[in-house]
Formats: sequence, structure tokens, C-alpha cells
Amino acid sequence: MEKLILQVPSFAELGYRQTLLADPATMSYNAGCGLTAAGYDDATGTIDFAPAAWRGWYDRWVGCSDRYYAYARRPDGVPVGEVDLRSAAGAGWYEMGVVIQASWRGRGYGGQALGLLMHQAFDVMKVPAVHNCFQAERQAALAIHRAVGFTVTGPDPAGMVWLTLTAADYRAAQDRRG
Repeated sequence: MEKLILQVPSFAELGYRQTLLADPATMSYNAGCGLTAAGYDDATGTIDFAPAAWRGWYDRWVGCSDRYYAYARRPDGVPVGEVDLRSAAGAGWYEMGVVIQASWRGRGYGGQALGLLMHQAFDVMKVPAVHNCFQAERQAALAIHRAVGFTVTGPDPAGMVWLTLTAADYRAAQDRRG
């Protein structure tokens, strides 16, 4: 399996993000979630990331101490998805996201991207904890989170699963792997 790298994209490379967010197969996990994001389509889960919005988005996400955004790239430079971390203001933890383009799924890239993102969170940014939540039926996502060391902190009545990884649990999982 090819080893991924995380790389912060240049402003000129945001076309890939636009393509990723516009792909119904990639974004189907978002369908029916009722997100409030500008350009969100509840029927498909896609998000219209129009070029007019790129500068404001880029300035909020790239080079900020409380956020991290990168493309997950193969060694040949081809992006296969995106990752992000963002501070949950005042909560003492960070929220995260990993999106692998549908055409690249099933090749182990999700687990690699998540592991690289947790390295960024805990070893580089020194965050205290990372949270994520998603639909409970997404068993592949749950498996890769558990493999990195996340623990389920609770399901909710809406069918979501909530996960947490603390810095201490991350280090313990790293020690177990050797």
C-alpha cells in the first residue's frame, strides 16, 4: 500500500476541494444531516464550494493556530482526500474530519489519513483531545477510529456515535504498537 502524506494545499489547489465537496458519491454520508453550511444540499450531502468563497475560507483555515487543513496525498502527489482539525472554542478539545474521495476508498487511505491527522494533533499541535461523531452505521469509519485509539463516548438517540481520543490515550496506543 502506498504511504500517504498530509500537505497543506496552496490557494491555487483549492479546485480539488471544490471537486471533492461536489461529488455525491463522496459526500453521501452528509445527505439528510441538515447541515447549516452555505451551499449544502441536504438531498445529496454535497457542498457548493464556489470560487468566490475560496479566499475567505482559505484565510480562516490555513495558517491559523487553532485549525489545520491538508490534503491526503499519495507519494506521486495525487490527492485522495482531505483532513481537518478545528478547536471547539472553549471546550478544551478539537473536532476533526477525514474525507476520502469515493473513487479512492477501500484502499486503506482512511486509516492512514486518520493516523497522520492524529500525529498532527497530538505531536505537532499538542492538542489535549480530539472528538468526532458520525452515523453509527458507518462501521468502517468506526473501525479506523478504534484502531488509532479512539473510544466511544456514547451513542445518541439520533443514531450518531461519539468518539474521543485524548493525548494520553493516543500515546498509550502508540506505545502498544511499538
